[in-house]
Amino acid sequence: MHTLSEMMSKNHERVYFGYDKASGLKAIIAVHSTVLGPALGGTRMWDYSSEELALQDVLRLSRGMTYKAAMAGLALGGGKAVIIGDSTKDKTDDMMRAFGRMVEELDGKYITAEDVGTTEHDMSVIYSQTRHVTGIPKSFGGSGDPSPVTARGVYQGIRACVKESMRVTSLDGLRVAVQGIGNVGWYLCGYLHARGVKLFITDINEYRLQAAVKQFGATAVGPDEIYDADVDVFAPCALGAVLNDNTVSRIRARIVAGGANNQLAPDLADDALMRRGILYAPDYVINAGGLISASSEKLNHSNREVLEKTDNIYYTLERIFKSSAVEGVPTHIMSDRLAERRIQGAV
Repeated sequence: MHTLSEMMSKNHERVYFGYDKASGLKAIIAVHSTVLGPALGGTRMWDYSSEELALQDVLRLSRGMTYKAAMAGLALGGGKAVIIGDSTKDKTDDMMRAFGRMVEELDGKYITAEDVGTTEHDMSVIYSQTRHVTGIPKSFGGSGDPSPVTARGVYQGIRACVKESMRVTSLDGLRVAVQGIGNVGWYLCGYLHARGVKLFITDINEYRLQAAVKQFGATAVGPDEIYDADVDVFAPCALGAVLNDNTVSRIRARIVAGGANNQLAPDLADDALMRRGILYAPDYVINAGGLISASSEKLNHSNREVLEKTDNIYYTLERIFKSSAVEGVPTHIMSDRLAERRIQGAV
């Protein structure tokens, strides 16, 4: 794919490339839209096999953030950053400071936050160079780790999906497969376990997996076997593109609702899930709790307002499901249309 053409077709406003020889920083910041407000989105550090793949990822992720903010009702636009490198080997505080200086040079057009491969500590280091950062430690006056709030929103989204698809309101006895027991997956398991849900879980980190088995009474399955699990809900909470032509045909769940970004692979037919009778919660809607939490530092929202907005994910999904049925289009397309209507209404 020609990434410049992709940038133009998706209406990105700016893409910035940064390199710092001393620290080894190689970063890309994509600002998709600032129509509703400054572009907020996390910084992902990943060992991409090529710069082209890194650029494609940041373009896709930044656009998703625009739609996420719009559907969450926030006065924010969408952006994203990627740092090319192995976060377990290459990352240093000097690199994070260099990245902070890069963010500062954009003069508030982009506000960064924690993402895959970056931590609350990294945000505090970046904060030493720029105030255009969220998710900093609470000791610094920030909102801290957004994962618990993200998980809360995913839990509310699963409730909405179960009501829509299964016509029940209780989760007791529900069978849910959680793919990925990172921070969001772990907290989500906690919410579901407390409501009597039977959990089936997988993760490439065996220590983390076994800890969750013990904590939540879950059943561990192999990373590839999770798609074949006999469950009611499949909850992707790892990396993206897990819903593709191969996996969708294997999913036995009636609902797909999880915290991962960009769950739909580019090669997946738009109506593949709908044709199989699987209700899909658009990823950027159901996982917006983290953005809502992080944005509270810039929008001056109280903790109560953060939780209220996160719980409203339940009602946002209800609206999407109703509109999807009326217009006869897949839920993720309906969500895009609703987000675009809000953005266009602000122009």
